[in-house]
Amino acid sequence: MSNDNISPLSRTTALLLSFLCLFGFCGVHRIYAGKVISGIIQFLTVGFFGIWQVIDIIRLIFGSFEDKQGRTISL
Repeated sequence: MSNDNISPLSRTTALLLSFLCLFGFCGVHRIYAGKVISGIIQFLTVGFFGIWQVIDIIRLIFGSFEDKQGRTISL
């Protein structure tokens, strides 16, 4: 498997940032991953009423969350 599809970003960091939604900071993990526009939208909609946030947390846990370049965020 090529490392071209692996992001240098930390999945653990992104997962911890995603839990900041509990304190009103939804979307910070998306901004960390380079997805600034969707991060701002997620912040303004409180994780799209929590649904989008839960989906992102599940994707982070199972390793299918990607950065802006489409690379999988690794551990």
